[in-house]
Amino acid sequence: MLATQVRQKDGVFYFVAYPAEDLLRKIRFMSRFYGEGEQIAPIEPSEEDDIARFIAKIERTDKAFQRQLSRAKVRAITNFYETAMSQPPIPGTVLLFTPERLQFERVGTFEQVGNLEEPGGNYLIIDGQHRLAALHFYQQNHPGDARTIRVPCVIFDGRSEDFATEMFVIINSTPTRINKSHLVDLYERVSWAAPDKKFAARVVELLYSEPDSPLRYRINRLGGRSQQEKWILQAELFNELHRWVTRSWRTIQRDGGGAREAMKFYGLVRDFFKAAERVWGEAWGHPGYTVTKPVTLKAMVRVCADLAAHDRAERERIARWESRLAPWKDLARQFRVEGFYERFPAKGQVERVARIHRELARAIGLESPRTGKKGIQD
Repeated sequence: MLATQVRQKDGVFYFVAYPAEDLLRKIRFMSRFYGEGEQIAPIEPSEEDDIARFIAKIERTDKAFQRQLSRAKVRAITNFYETAMSQPPIPGTVLLFTPERLQFERVGTFEQVGNLEEPGGNYLIIDGQHRLAALHFYQQNHPGDARTIRVPCVIFDGRSEDFATEMFVIINSTPTRINKSHLVDLYERVSWAAPDKKFAARVVELLYSEPDSPLRYRINRLGGRSQQEKWILQAELFNELHRWVTRSWRTIQRDGGGAREAMKFYGLVRDFFKAAERVWGEAWGHPGYTVTKPVTLKAMVRVCADLAAHDRAERERIARWESRLAPWKDLARQFRVEGFYERFPAKGQVERVARIHRELARAIGLESPRTGKKGIQD
């Protein structure tokens, strides 16, 4: 097939005007689509196909992304194909991916125009599933007209799974299309993510998965396997940790900023929450208290940041911090669910987290290293 080779920095991809009939034979759908009286069944990705499994997981669990699946949307696109005359039915490009390295042979004296071979397997659709699903149904009812349609496609070939994942995130990372928790999962896999975000995401992952973490499986992640009650959204915890990491990033970078430093950082947070768990006693994780609700956990992360700035020595850290946090035992009654919002009045969660943070810091006589006042001023 005739293709235009496009180079952008170190990236190479291809633009193809794909005949609709040929394209529909070479793609695989990851979600279920419905037409009038029939449906397209999703292909179950194999265990070895990490890219397809990743995209399928998002489409099946994140209602904000390609809802499962909008009959109205597919019907509307199909109707547009049927009524469009002077307008092109598919003016925008569809993004396709194949892990196979495709052969490209230049034509004549052209540098960027040539013949591109098709992959042996099917393309994975990075963007454009709704348009192609509608095209499938349109072809069923209007096969003659469908043969006249050429679909503008951009084809990425021969790259790693991380490249395909990164492209997927770039295309689908607006707030209305992909959940923030998925992006936290992906920060380590996308090259454009800032190092401080990758670092914070790594700490969140350790807090979720390490056997000695007091928050193990208590962080609400999309696709998480645990059936335990969740205490805080992954994105919320990430935001608090990233806030701290950003403030300390120069020091973290100086010490390496890699996996080793992330483990040390995790150790600080882990030991703090172990000490806090001992101090809060029966209120920890109790449904009648708000100690392990998001607002309090986020406030405690801020106290942890303040405390670590004064005292981060590893030797007997849990016992030392338990002693420092001991005054919180007397505060437990204030964190009962009944009347909690009256005791900590605020216009919203941001203000409430700041109030709780100041109260917790004041109780243990902790001064903020940034302000010299008790608690970080928000």
